[in-house]
Amino acid sequence: MEKFYKIISVIFHPIVVPTTGVLLYFILIPSSYPSNLKLTLLSLIFVMTYLVPLLILILFKKLKLIESFNAHTIKERKLPVAMMIVLFYLLGNTIANIGAMRDISLLFYATSGALMLLYVFFIFKIKTSIHLLSLGISTAFFLIIDINNSSNFPLVIILNIIIAGIVANARLYLKAHKPSEVYIGFFMGFISTFITYNIL
Repeated sequence: MEKFYKIISVIFHPIVVPTTGVLLYFILIPSSYPSNLKLTLLSLIFVMTYLVPLLILILFKKLKLIESFNAHTIKERKLPVAMMIVLFYLLGNTIANIGAMRDISLLFYATSGALMLLYVFFIFKIKTSIHLLSLGISTAFFLIIDINNSSNFPLVIILNIIIAGIVANARLYLKAHKPSEVYIGFFMGFISTFITYNIL
């Protein structure tokens, strides 16, 4: 069972969610933009939210700034999270300038905002599940897109919630988090997305 939950934690890792979220957006929402532009944007998102964070973690591990790629302690998480705040904000700015794809920028602005809030929690020695934070953002993002576009894909939202439940169970089983850290993570991501949407 432990192996299964480790696989779940890897498949739905926070650095994977942005790329899969945008890919799902392109599948669900019709757009007049050509396929090559969508592919370019997906490639940019994959590089900036997957490869760059991965390289940063490898570098930090080599410099012994973190003990493992999981960055278990608050101290280990501070610098990577700070860098991700900036990275996601810049990515949000870039995407916001691409006309009809402005909706997607919400995903990245919301992530940057949620990570800022998470960083504030670090000050009070409160560790939060970034896995659940990212899934809370994804759930709220598709709920907002659903409402704004009068779309009808509640299955996507329900699927997000089910996945969040499975991942939460995995994180608890692996003793990576306490129950409160899992709940805080999801609702922090969910609420931050709606706050960001209203600000934008």
